[in-house]
Amino acid sequence: MDWDKLRIFHAVADAGSLTHAGDKLNLSQSAVSRQIRALEESLNATLFHRHARGLILTEQGELLFDATSAMSKRLDAAAARIRDSEEEVFGELRVTTTFGFGTLWLAPRLPKLYEKYPELNIDLMLEERVLDLPMREADVAIRMKEPSQADLVRKRLMTVQIQLYATREYLTASGHPLETLADMEHHRLICQNPTAAQVSAGAMLVQHLMTYNPSSLLHVNNYFGVLQGVLNNLGIGVLPDYVTDDFPDLVRVLPDIESADVPVYLAYPEELRHSQRVAAFRDFVQDEIIAHRKQLKQMGKL
Repeated sequence: MDWDKLRIFHAVADAGSLTHAGDKLNLSQSAVSRQIRALEESLNATLFHRHARGLILTEQGELLFDATSAMSKRLDAAAARIRDSEEEVFGELRVTTTFGFGTLWLAPRLPKLYEKYPELNIDLMLEERVLDLPMREADVAIRMKEPSQADLVRKRLMTVQIQLYATREYLTASGHPLETLADMEHHRLICQNPTAAQVSAGAMLVQHLMTYNPSSLLHVNNYFGVLQGVLNNLGIGVLPDYVTDDFPDLVRVLPDIESADVPVYLAYPEELRHSQRVAAFRDFVQDEIIAHRKQLKQMGKL
């Protein structure tokens, strides 16, 4: 099969237009159209439905586009490895992690990474969905459980717990002491919905707290929103312990109540094992965790 025709097909399928694909490839619309017709003839299949508003892939076209997309991702990975210098760190690094960890722990620390590697470009993808690293949906992942995908380099970074927090101002204004879980009936609980995408340990803790009939609820679909509710004195928040050091106004309440341990893993594809960008990011995260633990020891929290 002609590689050049496949490249042109992929651009057309991605753009949904002969004109837009031609602009991207620096080819005329007629040249792109000829290549697509030739490819369809060689396959004896129609790859696009043509209409006035653009092009739509046929079933056969979808199959071919899946194949060219996988090829494109593999080529991008190979190009990234080739570009990686033995001594310099530069270019794009796609990092995926959960919304909570990305906004509350990782993003505030990134200035240190950019200070050391000013030519590095981080594409931070925050979502609960587990991206497919072997298929190059991302270069590096930080996840709250061990990745199950094959052909990955994995490293356990740390362990976190989900705990209960409030502000001193809220606790003073509420007028009700919070000494046991039974006292939750006088307080608003701020948490993720137990059915929302989150680590199972956090969901189990919320389900347990709900049995004590808090006076009212605020459900948010990520920990950043939960934190904002707590900081604005709305109630008792269910939060991971990694956020508390950056927000000194938070007070841990009911210190005997916490989730089971939640392991945090960093993972990346085996093919990126020698990538300088990946190594720089991995070492940065590990150094930040070590520094964080030293700080906690000095504060007597470990």
